[in-house]
Amino acid sequence: MNKTDILIGFAIGLLASLLGSYLFIRLFTDFDFMTGVQTMRFQGSLGKLIALGSILDLIIFAVLLKLNKEMMARGMILAVILIALFTLII
Repeated sequence: MNKTDILIGFAIGLLASLLGSYLFIRLFTDFDFMTGVQTMRFQGSLGKLIALGSILDLIIFAVLLKLNKEMMARGMILAVILIALFTLII
């Protein structure tokens, strides 16, 4: 049960970051998602986009802790660490 909860939390973390990035591009730019990602990559600010998308992870993390889903919250932390490493590489 613990491993599946961590895996579910990891998947939620990755999807929340993707959704946060999508929402940022759709709400604050005039581009569609793929064009916005390509534009941000060419400008050298793709890491900033990913970091802004991870703000949604923070909200979901707090909700998971409130619901006593500590293992899912650990999976979310793992996803955020992976996203941070990916951001450093880019």
